[in-house]
Amino acid sequence: MPLKITGAEGLRAHANQPLGATDWEPMTFERILAFADATDDHQWIHVDRERIAKESPFGAPLAHGYLTMSLIGGKFFQLLELDGFKMIINYGAEKLRFPSPLTAGKSFRLAVDMGEVTEKGKGWLQVSFHTRIEIEGEDKPACAAEVLYRFLPA
Repeated sequence: MPLKITGAEGLRAHANQPLGATDWEPMTFERILAFADATDDHQWIHVDRERIAKESPFGAPLAHGYLTMSLIGGKFFQLLELDGFKMIINYGAEKLRFPSPLTAGKSFRLAVDMGEVTEKGKGWLQVSFHTRIEIEGEDKPACAAEVLYRFLPA
């Protein structure tokens, strides 16, 4: 069940706190192939199962780093129910890292901690979120990023 945050006061009330994590779901080879097709990134470590079996130390197709990063946006809105805003925009990412490979067949989830809430003028609030695409059973995440969203309260 998503965490409900309502308006500017809801954001401020959750500042500098853990917000939770989504459910685990598997990374599929089909998802990796679809991303490769969408981005024209068909490097063998992602898509060539035969070569991966012979040459890759990872033993399975790797999800693209940018695929793991892109999961943050969609999963973010599965984790949080945000009410009381005219508009919410993705403002960018900082400190992006890919500490551990996410391979096909492994399960992942998004974990989020809220950072600072700052006023940006004309009613806009900027919020930093410390996000991790975690891999089930692994110590290091597949992706860690500080993402910034801007909120215009209703």
